[in-house]
Amino acid sequence: MPRLNEVALATIPPDVTRPTYDRGNTRIGIVHIGAGAFHRAHQAVYIDDLLADDPDWAICGVSLRSADVRDALRPQDGLYTLALLDGHPSLRVIGAIRELLCAREESQAVLARLADPAVRLVSLTITEKGYRLSGDALDLAHPDIAHDLAAPQAPASAIGYVVAGLALRRAAGTAPYTVLSCDNLADNGGRLRRAALQYAQAFDPDLARWIETEVAFPRSMVDSITPATDDALRERVAAHLGCTDAWPVQREPYAQWVIEDHFCNARPAFERAGATISDDIAGYDRAKLRLLNGPHSALAYLGSLMGIETVADAMRQPALAGFVERLMREDIVPTLDAPRGFDPQAYVDAILARFRNPDIRHLLSQIAWDGSQKLPVRILGTIADALADGRPVDRLCLPVAAWMRFVCRQARAGVALVDPLDATLREVGRAATGDARDDAAAFLVLDAVFAPVSGNAGFAEALRRAYAALGDASPSAVAHALDAACASMDA
Repeated sequence: MPRLNEVALATIPPDVTRPTYDRGNTRIGIVHIGAGAFHRAHQAVYIDDLLADDPDWAICGVSLRSADVRDALRPQDGLYTLALLDGHPSLRVIGAIRELLCAREESQAVLARLADPAVRLVSLTITEKGYRLSGDALDLAHPDIAHDLAAPQAPASAIGYVVAGLALRRAAGTAPYTVLSCDNLADNGGRLRRAALQYAQAFDPDLARWIETEVAFPRSMVDSITPATDDALRERVAAHLGCTDAWPVQREPYAQWVIEDHFCNARPAFERAGATISDDIAGYDRAKLRLLNGPHSALAYLGSLMGIETVADAMRQPALAGFVERLMREDIVPTLDAPRGFDPQAYVDAILARFRNPDIRHLLSQIAWDGSQKLPVRILGTIADALADGRPVDRLCLPVAAWMRFVCRQARAGVALVDPLDATLREVGRAATGDARDDAAAFLVLDAVFAPVSGNAGFAEALRRAYAALGDASPSAVAHALDAACASMDA
């Protein structure tokens, strides 16, 4: 079977969407660091939608260490297939990536591309750990950062490459590029800017001052579920295309990209491809945390107690699906200070449709990881705001109580929790007696989780009621608690 490339593109079936522009006329205007599956399923697709009207924004995809993406896609002329998963999957060949580099093996080529005046945007998806932060500051002791500070012209880290490229442009008198973080990291642009300034200040204060005054680091928020590529996807794509794609990607149809309009050297017309340009990225982050991530955690703990495996399976349980929907519309939405132009009820509609997507196998067991870190930002912040406004929090407490019951169940079964507080939580869980007052008191002293609300007597009492309502945490007891909670909504 032939390999997907420019020649094979003409032979693929007509129902497969393909680039509508002449790729040969496009010019590289974006360097993206971290050309993994999420970037290729998300940002690159937005850019693919724009290149017909504005060919100056094709992408050079850079992997810092692994050559896998380069070696898979360079023989394919950068082409790859996107599968959209929603009952009847559709296929689309993406052509936005024109060049692929591995920084570990092609450092000088990466630096030359960063120095190219045609490049006006550098974007990143490197995960939170890729920023080499310690708290809110750059970890100067990290081996990669220490290496880069000793040899700034031969970097190893993403921060090192971003700043090395800017140094080359400053030396050449070339306008700087905008640096756009696309990672799920609170205040991602602000934290990236501070890290870059701290790094540059350590070896060249003049460069740091130039970056501070001349370079833009807009904030952004991204969202789309992107399951890992597997052999089943490769086989399905090959069978449909009639050619082999070494690394197709897949995601749900829904995608969101919110970008702060703060650029220093022009930008693509992202909004024409469906992205949102906003000056309130924090507002969108908060809406996502509360209306998407909070209900995800509710499904994870309540659903796990009911013996349910995936989000889609949970949404097929009327009691659980009904509870989560009403929790979103009636308890969470009122706590939002919605950004201008944001329709929270339409956002809820979209999230519920995503939850029900049968082609996305999102495991509740994975969503349940790191509950001690997730609950404070996903649910307890909502509870704190509801308490401040004088609204009842009983229904909001039910997912928190389900997490407590989940911890107790795992502890009794001798199962380790994927959580930084594993040892502490299992100790609390093993000591639990089932008495709502005693067990709630044992959890509430965990300041890392409950500090913002643990001193509120109304919250403590609501949490005890929710814990008691779950009974023995069996599937039937949880279903009964959900029915009772929905009935109380109608009372």
